[in-house]
Amino acid sequence: MIEVHEKTMKEIIFVTTNKGKVASAQKELTNIKVLPIEAELSEPRSDDIKEIAKQKVLQAYSIVNRPCIALDSGFFIESLNGFPRAYVNHMLDTIGIEGILKLMHGVENRVCEFRSCLAYYDGEELRFFESKSPGVVAEKIRGSENENSWSDLWYIFIPRHFCKTMAEFDEGDFLEYNRVKETSGMRKFGEWYSNLR
Repeated sequence: MIEVHEKTMKEIIFVTTNKGKVASAQKELTNIKVLPIEAELSEPRSDDIKEIAKQKVLQAYSIVNRPCIALDSGFFIESLNGFPRAYVNHMLDTIGIEGILKLMHGVENRVCEFRSCLAYYDGEELRFFESKSPGVVAEKIRGSENENSWSDLWYIFIPRHFCKTMAEFDEGDFLEYNRVKETSGMRKFGEWYSNLR
């Protein structure tokens, strides 16, 4: 019976080099088989994560020639005019999370949010699934290495409704976080894709 289910299970190609994003997709897309393909996608210089996700999925499709998804995220800190926005990787490669904490030293307003946009393309239809996760920037780096982690920002991001960084989360915290947060773009995609013809 399980084998029949395996064969009829929908599949989607996810083009990314980020293993944390793949693990997260496999967890969230419970009724869809995620087929990760490791390929470096060039990111357009843009502040707009939707535009970046669009360019990434078009590149991904040109590589695999099958329906696929690509994901882009940004981190927006209110008191820093939204910095680093879509330039998270560049920020991590240059000043790192230590640099963010230095910039935030003595700043009272620590409001921030993750924004993500998943783009789907099948050669004809292009669709976007967006989500936001508000929170605050911690005063210092907290937590330990985590298999779910897909960014160093987890060590300084405290989601709304919590008192700890995501790097300090245990399984129970993740379950609670998934219950209270806005439905992720990944999950919105999963619901839509599962009902597709």
